Amino acid sequence: MEERKQKSLSDKILYAVFWLICIFFFGSFLFIVIVLTGNMHYISLLATGVIVLYLFYLFHLFNFFTTKKRKQWVLGIMGVALVISAITPVKKIYEKNIPTVDAELNVWDYQPFMEPLKIATLEEESTFKITEDLPRLDGATALYPLYASFAQAVYPDKTYEPSSSEVMVNTTPDAYNNLIEGKVDMIFVAGPSKAQINYAKRNGVELKLTPIGREAFVFFVHQKNEINELSLQQIQDIYSGSINNWQDVGGSDDSIRAFQRPEGSGSQTALENLMGEIPLMEAPTEDIVSGMGGIIEEVAQYKNYKNAIGYTFRFYSNEMVKNDQIKLLNINGIAPTIENIRNNQYPIASEFYLVTTNTDNPHVDEFIEWILSPQGQELVEKTGYVPMIE
Repeated sequence: MEERKQKSLSDKILYAVFWLICIFFFGSFLFIVIVLTGNMHYISLLATGVIVLYLFYLFHLFNFFTTKKRKQWVLGIMGVALVISAITPVKKIYEKNIPTVDAELNVWDYQPFMEPLKIATLEEESTFKITEDLPRLDGATALYPLYASFAQAVYPDKTYEPSSSEVMVNTTPDAYNNLIEGKVDMIFVAGPSKAQINYAKRNGVELKLTPIGREAFVFFVHQKNEINELSLQQIQDIYSGSINNWQDVGGSDDSIRAFQRPEGSGSQTALENLMGEIPLMEAPTEDIVSGMGGIIEEVAQYKNYKNAIGYTFRFYSNEMVKNDQIKLLNINGIAPTIENIRNNQYPIASEFYLVTTNTDNPHVDEFIEWILSPQGQELVEKTGYVPMIE
């Protein structure tokens, strides 16, 4: 009898070791998958789940559940542990599903000569055409529909892929870098940041800015936010950190999440210009897992939290993204409408630019002249911006 008991105990220990090894390898496999897919927030849930599963097996194997009450207590504790470890993943899933103002935008829809056309066109044939030595274009996403319409009017009919062609689209910082490094001839962007001006100087490049239209720099909040307008002073106070609760500007008692954009982007430069000498507060950040667990810190996108505030340009938010969960704020009591941009009533309207350097492309100067002509300015207005000429 004693030998049988010892043998039974030995068998149980062997089973326990065997399943421990199996669970270890299975858990390791899941850990690698989690790391490779950048879902590090699932690790605590995975670890807790593996431990709970193994402990439950051990308790059952060694007949620990001798009473119903004991089993209920153990299962209750395990359940609480799983719920606690699931808090972070559930929170991340919730945050992932919060829409951003940058979401659901496919620049490929705005390619020139791509049917059905989503870009503005002229009613008559363009007075200016280029058939060879096409100037290489690049620019900000918000301006891509505009300069794609220029290409549609002036360039020959062919495929212009947004990622690699004579009509590319990138972020504002990338567009400036491409221009300064001689990879493109013309870019369509907001004005340069101090860092971009300094980078051009270090490379012996002179940036030539030609204003081709006007646009509103806008601030937005969640649709359910009580606030409908802010003053310029309040904007500056929020982004300097002097005001950090919506109650201080007439809203509910809730903290303000004031998001910013990456350094060098057109809208971040616009914010810095608006702040003047007032220092910007540190932006909210999110840890983003990349590759084999490498973590980088990046300024958060405009997550549409109910207590958030963000900024962009009017055309991008209204015409390209069309996110009905955000609302644009009036500034100093003035709405950011085309009419108020045109009549200079909206206080933070600004020009956007066609920027060039000392390019040797023979058509650049003529192209600029045409963009500033009635036909080019017609496309500026048809796209949804305010032209330089009426």
